[in-house]
Amino acid sequence: MTGWLSHSLTYHFVTGRANQDIERFAIYVVSALLSSSSSPSNQILANCTLLACVMVGVQFDKEDIVRIDKSSSLPQFVNALLPKFQMVLWEYDGGDLDKDNTGVTRRAWRLLDIICFMLEPAKDHYPASFLSHTMRNLDVCRKIYSQLRSSKQNDLEGLSRALKNGLRFTLTAAKVSQDPADLWHSYYSWSYDSHPPEDFDWLVDYLEYIYSDEEDTAFDILLFLVVMKARCSPAKQHQFFTSLIACMGSNMPPHLRHVALRAAHTARDEIASMDAIHDAKLRDVTLTQLSTAILTAVCPQPGATFSNDDTDRLFHDERDLCYLELLFTLVRNSNWHPRLFGDHHVDRCIRIIADCRDMQQHAFYLAGILLQIAPEQWSTTSLDSITKQQWWDTLSGAWPFAKYTIYPNYPHFEFLPVLVEATKKYMHIASGYCLERLIGDVDAVLEVPERRNSEQGEGEGVIIAVTESIVAVKELRTVASEMLEKLVNSQGVISP
Repeated sequence: MTGWLSHSLTYHFVTGRANQDIERFAIYVVSALLSSSSSPSNQILANCTLLACVMVGVQFDKEDIVRIDKSSSLPQFVNALLPKFQMVLWEYDGGDLDKDNTGVTRRAWRLLDIICFMLEPAKDHYPASFLSHTMRNLDVCRKIYSQLRSSKQNDLEGLSRALKNGLRFTLTAAKVSQDPADLWHSYYSWSYDSHPPEDFDWLVDYLEYIYSDEEDTAFDILLFLVVMKARCSPAKQHQFFTSLIACMGSNMPPHLRHVALRAAHTARDEIASMDAIHDAKLRDVTLTQLSTAILTAVCPQPGATFSNDDTDRLFHDERDLCYLELLFTLVRNSNWHPRLFGDHHVDRCIRIIADCRDMQQHAFYLAGILLQIAPEQWSTTSLDSITKQQWWDTLSGAWPFAKYTIYPNYPHFEFLPVLVEATKKYMHIASGYCLERLIGDVDAVLEVPERRNSEQGEGEGVIIAVTESIVAVKELRTVASEMLEKLVNSQGVISP
């Protein structure tokens, strides 16, 4: 019956016979159909999308409306609904919706509760919203937030619901996956540098306002900041990190802790330089709490046992790669070294080395973290817990991925001489096959500066650092080649 209603209700709006009671009933029907536990058919989805279209003023031919099976027209309906719906939201001036003579604006705002139910299953049928559209949608959310925080507003519950739905619509229209599992599979590449950090400060305020009561909305806020690689202004930085620390707390659900870790990863350069905060007490408290929170994000209950498909399991390739890349950036600041030891980050890194044989590109970051910590910070116990073979496995595993991690991240070139010296230290235990493979990986790294120099010029400081690194890498290649030649001469065969 509700399926037939989704078809027949369209006529009320096309013929101008729909009042506010019909509007509410239409939205109820669409919500019931699309939010059920079973996935809606394309026919139901097309009916609901067409109904939403005519509610916000999209014009269609009579044939489109009267046809019983509209499933083949779903792409047409979705592509008509999204721009029209956005346009109505953008044009709203904040006036009384009940005084809207056409009803179009009022209907659009009521549809905000369910618009994502239509867009999410039909995401393959419409193009991702352009960044300019995303920012305009976000600006609508900013206006709602401003109204929500105003003491003159009486409908706080309605505004709060509209803001949460508006953020979810902004992400959905831009085809951003809100599945927590995709946090690790999708290294979002968007950035919108033409917008100053101050444009995102209200999101930092909203995050502080909402995170303890609305975990899913806090997830959406942090996901948006990750996707847009947004930066808050210096005035909001401490507030942002304080909320981030809270969202990574052990009492928070995994999806919120993990998106907070991704947000920390996005802001890792700012975190690494937080010792520049002038207030020493504030700096110490923030850095100490943040270090503990980062570990909690990946290891909320030390010693607990989790199943292999649990998001909080001890080792998770993509999650731990994000974690290690964050630590790799932090370790470049020596002020972080005591915290990496004191908060047991180094212990976790050593355990990853001991328990994970196939570390893939994790090896590069593990080597970078452990080798760049000042020797005086190391305890004898920590050093002894890593065997020579484990050191060699980590160092040799770092080289295949060095060419990917240093390009175009030229600051990573500063680590290459350190990696070279450590590799030479443990190279004597390598087999001929491993040496041959190492030489190939080193050759690949040496091609990177050549390719980069052909693409763009670099500053003098970068050129000097790169040149010194190239000299060190070439020296390693020479040593490895000589060692391989001696092995071949003595053994005659190279085997895996």
